[in-house]
Amino acid sequence: MFESILLFVFGSFIGFISPRLPILMVTRAKGFNYHFSQHPEPVSLSPHLTQRVIHMRTFYWLGLGLSLIPIAAGYASIIWGSAPLGFGMWISSGWAVINKLQTFIGGNDPPWTYEMAIRLQMVMNNSTQNPCCEFSEPEWQLTAVRCASCKITLDEMPRPDLGRKRSDGIIVGSIRLLASGGYPVVSEHYDD
Repeated sequence: MFESILLFVFGSFIGFISPRLPILMVTRAKGFNYHFSQHPEPVSLSPHLTQRVIHMRTFYWLGLGLSLIPIAAGYASIIWGSAPLGFGMWISSGWAVINKLQTFIGGNDPPWTYEMAIRLQMVMNNSTQNPCCEFSEPEWQLTAVRCASCKITLDEMPRPDLGRKRSDGIIVGSIRLLASGGYPVVSEHYDD
């Protein structure tokens, strides 16, 4: 009985972590973060930042494809191998697929969207054409996009995880990222 529980938990862990591997591992590499400041410092608006948001969006949806591997392996394990291990993989990965697909029927948007990239590009273009101050330096801070020089808020868009190597270390940083799902630690508020 204890062995079955351990196998189920291990299978659930594999199914849970598999769809998140691109965001946890690939984006943290040094080559991906060459153009960005260290975490948790603000990130200057640039074409590299706009491209990073689009890359993060791509890696998010790539997780949907990676979910299919543990679903298939879990199904095969249920049929021909260890049922608890397979069931854990199947349940956890299946939940990840449902979680991602619910976006299309009215659920939460992913942490990184195409619209977010467009908004950042528009703020960057606007700050070039109509600067807020003499030394305009727009940067994406934790809670909004602000000018580093005059501190004026240019957009009330909180910053999600951008795939930078986290300052709190690999293990703690990964746990925080898994808990938040990449979403900002604060959310946008709208006055009706």
